[in-house]
Amino acid sequence: MTTARLPLFPLNSVLFPGLVLPLNVFEERYRAMMRDLLKTADDEPRRFAVVAIRDGREVAPSAPGLPEGTALPERGPAAGFGPDPIQAFHQVGCIADAATIRERANGSFEVLATGTKRIRLLSVDASGPYLTAEIEELPEEAGDGAGALAEGVLRAFRTYQKRLAGANERSTTGAELPDEPSVVSYLVAAAAVLDIPAKQRLLQAPDTATRLREELALLRAETAVIRHLPSLPAVELTRTPTCPN
Repeated sequence: MTTARLPLFPLNSVLFPGLVLPLNVFEERYRAMMRDLLKTADDEPRRFAVVAIRDGREVAPSAPGLPEGTALPERGPAAGFGPDPIQAFHQVGCIADAATIRERANGSFEVLATGTKRIRLLSVDASGPYLTAEIEELPEEAGDGAGALAEGVLRAFRTYQKRLAGANERSTTGAELPDEPSVVSYLVAAAAVLDIPAKQRLLQAPDTATRLREELALLRAETAVIRHLPSLPAVELTRTPTCPN
């Protein structure tokens, strides 16, 4: 296994290889990360690791709040992630390569990155201005019957898209879909309306065929649910704070 130490960017979402990740970077710990990434030579990738948060906050509290109204907000690279940050994250994530990092006048950054390879967290270091992680890259094995499974998943995904478009009262696009099994598996995993635990299971599947089998079952189940519902469930409510306004 190839190991490396990379900046770590935890998110309330799952990044898959080949998928684009736009980021609005405004916290100081992640601003520091972007400033360091900008020092990378132009011919070198600006890589950082992205993992989904299992237990913690994507944005650290910046003012006193509940339950103690006078409690001071957390500071530092591990703010919001507890005393042992690695326990707050899912262990399988994805390397992101930042193609664009633009600094705004207020010091925040607009970032456009792409997922490249799956990784597993080995350790997390909170001693610097932002979190870093020792990671190992995970190979993508095809597994048995990946080609045939990809064809079945694409058919199920097209049906799912049509049902989804009907539920949202909009039409689907006629975009061409890929036929390479691993690409299909990641595209469907990213595009399907699923919660973080479901997407995480797909990301950490041991091989492409296993991922495709689970997607086939999920797509059929979700399509059946959509058929009987007038609207889609608000899955975002399971991973973002609600607002009383």
